[in-house]
Amino acid sequence: MSSLLEKSLDNRSDDAQHLQVSPEEEFDNGKESPLPSPVSAPAPKPKSKSQSTAFIIPIWICLSSAVIIYNNYLYNTLNFKFPVFLVTWHLTFAVSPLHHEFYRLPGSIAGIECLDDTLCNSRSFCPMRYTYVLNRPRYRHAYTAAHNPSRRRAQNVHMTKEMFMRSILPIGILFSGSLILSNTAYLYLSVAYIQMLKAFTPVAILLISWAFRIQEPNRKLAIIVCMISGGVALASRGELRFNLIGFLTQAAAVAFEASRLVMIQILLHGLKMDPLVSLHYYAPVCAFINLLVLPFTEGLAPFYEVLRVGPLVLIFNALVAFLLNIAAVFLVSAGSGLVLTLAGVFKDILLITGSVLIFGSLITPLQVLGYSIALGGLVLYKTSGSK
Repeated sequence: MSSLLEKSLDNRSDDAQHLQVSPEEEFDNGKESPLPSPVSAPAPKPKSKSQSTAFIIPIWICLSSAVIIYNNYLYNTLNFKFPVFLVTWHLTFAVSPLHHEFYRLPGSIAGIECLDDTLCNSRSFCPMRYTYVLNRPRYRHAYTAAHNPSRRRAQNVHMTKEMFMRSILPIGILFSGSLILSNTAYLYLSVAYIQMLKAFTPVAILLISWAFRIQEPNRKLAIIVCMISGGVALASRGELRFNLIGFLTQAAAVAFEASRLVMIQILLHGLKMDPLVSLHYYAPVCAFINLLVLPFTEGLAPFYEVLRVGPLVLIFNALVAFLLNIAAVFLVSAGSGLVLTLAGVFKDILLITGSVLIFGSLITPLQVLGYSIALGGLVLYKTSGSK
């Protein structure tokens, strides 16, 4: 499963947020700091943004690549061909640490403000009240500082029941479909070829935006569409192990993901949600939808196969995916839009190389040429501000 937060990096890269936390805020509840006072000891110099970026990008690249390679290993080496179950397992694992202190942390601390009393005052599940990961001194003070206008970086999310049903739920349905389809594609296609097909996502976004008149076409965007489309077409023409079912599955995944991003632009226009808050909203919705889909697609078969594969293998797999979510939060905070785009391109190149070395995927010169053209269009799309 591609990380939930990782999927949001493309459309969040230009809105990277950074919340500064002073050293004294590391200790709360009136506890004395074990460090010397500022009079006797000079304050340590904060790390520069470039240092933070240089530190977190390699971690994010390693974790992101590890999740994809690990999943492919489960599907095709261990013969655990249950993508819906695996995606559901990842989402459930992500939801648990986010919500297991559900009734302890006020949502306003997390920058979340729920305006629907019937939804939040009841004892039923409310996916917009509490976030466990933020119940830490650093994040708690950081988000509390968001209420100070002089330090504000992101808007509070004024969530109502109507907004949840009309915005979060349909976006969550599209997100769930994207995750299921993109993981199912690994049963039919190589890791390398899937990464090449993913480069078509910006084109799908532009086509949907033009269809709904959200964005007006122009010459630069037309050139970008032609570059990416032509590059992906060349890469597909050179694929030696082409599978029509896998191609259509990945194409549907791209369509779901592009529709999700466009719907976010339409339904949540002007509402900037922190990536961790986005995970807080969408993960429970996606997990619930996947649980409904699971009996009709894979039934009880994956549960019987868990013992054969090994519970520890699946637990470690979900842990790596969850660590990727956390790394993505810091990546969005540390990097600019161009840096995140280049990091993503470098990660895809490493994934394709790793697919060749680890799984023996075959890459032809025509695919290299086509993917290079598509990447050029992708970088142009990102650096031009998508305009």
